[in-house]
This record gives sequence, C-alpha cells and structure tokens, in this order.
Amino acid sequence: MADTEDKTEEGSEKKLRDALEEGNTPFSREASVFLSMAAMLLICSYTLTGGARSLAGSMALMFANPARDPLATLADASAVLRLAGWAGAMFLLPILLLLTVAGLVAGLAQGLPRLVLERIRPKPSKLSPAAGLKRLLGRDGWIEFAKNLAKFAIVSGLVALMLRGQGEALLDRLYVEPAALGSFILSVVTRLLAGSLVAYALLAGADLVWARLRWRRDLRMTRQEVKDEMKQAEGDPFVKAKRRSLAMERSRRRMMAAVPRATLVIANPTHYAIALRYVREEGGAPVVLAKGQDLVALKIRAVAEAHDVPVFEDKALARSMYDHVEVSQLIPAEFYKAVAQLIHFIQARNTRAASTLVKA
Repeated sequence: MADTEDKTEEGSEKKLRDALEEGNTPFSREASVFLSMAAMLLICSYTLTGGARSLAGSMALMFANPARDPLATLADASAVLRLAGWAGAMFLLPILLLLTVAGLVAGLAQGLPRLVLERIRPKPSKLSPAAGLKRLLGRDGWIEFAKNLAKFAIVSGLVALMLRGQGEALLDRLYVEPAALGSFILSVVTRLLAGSLVAYALLAGADLVWARLRWRRDLRMTRQEVKDEMKQAEGDPFVKAKRRSLAMERSRRRMMAAVPRATLVIANPTHYAIALRYVREEGGAPVVLAKGQDLVALKIRAVAEAHDVPVFEDKALARSMYDHVEVSQLIPAEFYKAVAQLIHFIQARNTRAASTLVKA
C-alpha cells in the first residue's frame, strides 16, 4: 500500500465510480443522528401525547372494570394480554415508523443501497490490535473524538440552561398531582430536543462536508497509479505501437499482392510510387491498388517490373497524386486527364504490338 503522503493526485472518475460500485460511499453518522432527533421531536410534539392518552385510556378501561374481563381461566388471561398487547402496539407503531423512515431517509440521501459481499467479508487486519490502535490514535480518531466532545458540550450546555431556567418550576411540580408531572416533563424534553436540533444541524452539516472530503482524500492516487490507469484505459503504448506496426505490415502485403493486377505505375524515380488499375469493362475511374514512398515505392516498382506492369516516371504527377489518393479508392477528378493520357499511350502501344504480331 502506498503511503498517504505519496497520494498527491485526485482520484480519477473511474476510481470514484468503482468505489461507489463497491459500496464505498461518503457517509455521515451525524446526519443520521440529526434525522433521528428530528423524528424524536415530531414524536414528542405530535405522537407521544395522543398515543399516551389513548394507551392510558385503554389500560384504565381494562382495570377499572375487572368484572368485565374476569381472569378465571388461562383463556381469560390470554384475552387480556392480547388487548394490552394491541394497545401497546398501537402506541409504539407510529414511533417505530417515524424512526424507521428517518433512518431510511438518512441512508438513501447519502447513497443508494448496494449489496457488496466484500464489505462484510472477515479481514484479519480488522482484528489487529496495532491497526485498531492506529485508527484510534490517527487523525480520523481524533476528529471523531472532537465531534463526540462537541456533541457532549452542546447537549450538556443546553441541559444546564434548561434546568437553570426551570429549577423553581421543577420544585413546584413536586407538590402537584403526578398526572400533571408527565406533561411538564414532556414539554421540557420537547424544548430540549428543539434546541439541540438547531445546534446539531450545524454539526451535521459540517460532518457531511467532512465525510465527502475524507472520502475523496482516501481515494487519492499516486502518480504511478494514474499512469497505470491511463495505460489500462488507452492501452499500453508499446502494445499499441506493435499492433499499428502489424496492421501496416498486413496492409503493405495486401498492396504488394495487388500490384500485379495494376494497369500502370506512376513513380517519382525513387521516392514515390502509385499503382493504378483501369479496365474499361469494370467501369468507373482508375482505382488505386497501392501507394508508397522510399523503400515501399521501390518495392512497388520491383513487383510491377517483375510482372510486366508499365512504370511511368513523372515526378510532379507522382508527388501530387501521393498526397491526394487513398488505397482502394478512385482517383480524384483533377487527375483524370493526366492518367487518361498514360492509359491511352499504353492501349495504343498494346494495339501496335498486337498488329505487329498479326502481320508476322
């Protein structure tokens, strides 16, 4: 593993994408705690009072009239327990639902869930005391300690402020009916949660930013890793050069194999050579069978001469055509006249040769 100091380059898009696919996403625990606190505030403000009143009414109805629900048999006891269990479930269900929704929102807002078995595979490094001590005493460990200390200070400060302002009210509540004490405690807890939520919003926002920065920092790359990734994405330059060389060699072989079918070769004595084919019955303009320069040009001339293909030396025409024609393509219109004259010369010469053979 490369040292953190050596990782000076930002993580590439590919590395970030691979990390997300492997389940390595920036995650803030404080954001989850913040949403859980918000859910608890909603519970205390809207759900708890009505739910507790309904639960208390159900329990009072059961115990106020014992004759209605006798406990003479096991079946009677089971019926009473079912009623009590149903009342308790109706009280707890909204609370559990809100907390579950808060947890799901906190997780989904920071990344879609992924099933990555590699994340749960046992790793020996997780059991190493030295590695654990390094995590605790490292920079991330101190940051977590600072966050926990900040949370403790926030909550302790708010509790101290609330209790200092409510000290006399708490003493007065000792002399009232117990039924009124519950609503008072609930109001105090609600105000405490509201104050903590406002303060915790700042901590959660800072932790979200820190989680993303830390995630990008952990995915930084060394320069060698960047080079290796570029090689994988674009291909090894040596392999690419070898493939290009092989492709050019195959192309030259195909050209040389086509030269014997050429009608003529136009050459600049040693630098350029273009092999053309024109057969009236095939239709169209002359087509380029091969072209090359230097050693390839000499090879084209040698193959053409070995197969009695006429070779015309025209420096200007050969040089101009080389830059404007492509193998297996028709020649451009601007060369029609010059090439037509050469083809006419070849055809006239062939006609004279044929007449001479006939007379002989």
